[in-house]
Amino acid sequence: MTARILVVDDVEPNVRLLEAKLTLEYYEVLTAMDGATALEIASAERPDIILLDVMMPGMDGFETCRRLKADPVTRHIPVVLVTALDGREDKIKGLGVGADDFVTKPIDDVILFARVKSLVRLKAVMDELREREESGRRLGVDADGAGRLRGSGGRVLIVDDNTLQSEKMVTHLAGEHRPVVEADPAAALVAAGGPIDLMIVNVSSSGFDGLRFVAQARSSEASRKTPILAVVDPADRPRLLKALELGVNDILPRPVDSEELMARARTQIKRKRYADFLKEKLDYSLEMAVTDALTGLHNRRYMAGQLQAMVGRAGQGGDSVAVLVMDIDHFKAVNDSFGHDAGDEVLREFAVRLATNVRAIDLPCRFGGEEFVVVMPGASLEAAARVADRIRRDIEGQPFPIMGGAEGLTITVSVGVAASVPGDTPEGLLKRADEGVYEAKAHGRNQVIARAA
Repeated sequence: MTARILVVDDVEPNVRLLEAKLTLEYYEVLTAMDGATALEIASAERPDIILLDVMMPGMDGFETCRRLKADPVTRHIPVVLVTALDGREDKIKGLGVGADDFVTKPIDDVILFARVKSLVRLKAVMDELREREESGRRLGVDADGAGRLRGSGGRVLIVDDNTLQSEKMVTHLAGEHRPVVEADPAAALVAAGGPIDLMIVNVSSSGFDGLRFVAQARSSEASRKTPILAVVDPADRPRLLKALELGVNDILPRPVDSEELMARARTQIKRKRYADFLKEKLDYSLEMAVTDALTGLHNRRYMAGQLQAMVGRAGQGGDSVAVLVMDIDHFKAVNDSFGHDAGDEVLREFAVRLATNVRAIDLPCRFGGEEFVVVMPGASLEAAARVADRIRRDIEGQPFPIMGGAEGLTITVSVGVAASVPGDTPEGLLKRADEGVYEAKAHGRNQVIARAA
């Protein structure tokens, strides 16, 4: 998997060395010699990863990273801080401003490329989620709430049979999160299928194969997208690299530092919540795209797609399809006399009665205004007409409550019915049913007219 990488360092030989190494691995490399230029390039070019030196004059790597993560245009780009300072405070400070990881000078090529590949996979997922978010915005769904998400209060599953180590992690995490420990990997896999925000796995465990557990978690649909923080001895390079290859999201070196544990857990949980937020917004936007907000029935767009498919199957020898087109009688008078709020109450009650009088396989929809359509797969003209008359009788049978139940209105409906014939089109089918509505209106309303082809 290739990627575009922005290398930022004020020392030109360092830039050229990294550029050469990355180019040999077929990465596309962009370069910047200071933080301000890096911000401009990141905003304009949208690289997949930024390798950012910490020690730069003027705007250092910490401030550059903070600004990158504060900008909605660049906050999703993974940032790896490159530093000769391997001190605890520098790591914590970097994670606090949003850095995704650290590599230290002199750079270990194997570790660097493993980390880059891991972050490229993450970036690809986040790009897909952002595209979905943008689709939601085009449909009128607000997604700004993502900026208010926090990395605290997470449900953390610690998979570790080292009692002393796991107890220390629980102690450190308990003030901000909800940690639980599971020493049995089989039981942990079951628990991982629940509502978990983060898994912390001791892949260096002597009592079970931590790498196998990671592989099993990543192959399970229930836990595939749950972030995994792998606890590993940094000197055990093969195990560390294998953990990254299997899909862990981050590495927590042993012995576990409490501040680094908190910072990395907070980062992973916040990222998961952002991904969950985007998915929920996508689901909501898709639902709104096919659902009428007032009545809860499917809308005209959804109905058109379903009817097209059903008529197509009928034309190829499949079951016929019937449609009912309904128009509420004298609906304008309701709005004029009682107001649009009362009209909305009538439409909602009409939708309830309509939905309760059709078959489970039928598709009741709001076509627009006071007009409704029911698509009835496999129904004949006669069967559809019987259902239409049942709906008509239920509509006129009981007054419609309005004004919160203070008033009741007698409502009637005119219905046109049509069933598909060979060579039919969705437009032709709907037109025949609509002609039935006009005929019912012309003959006094509150009637069902079935129109044969």
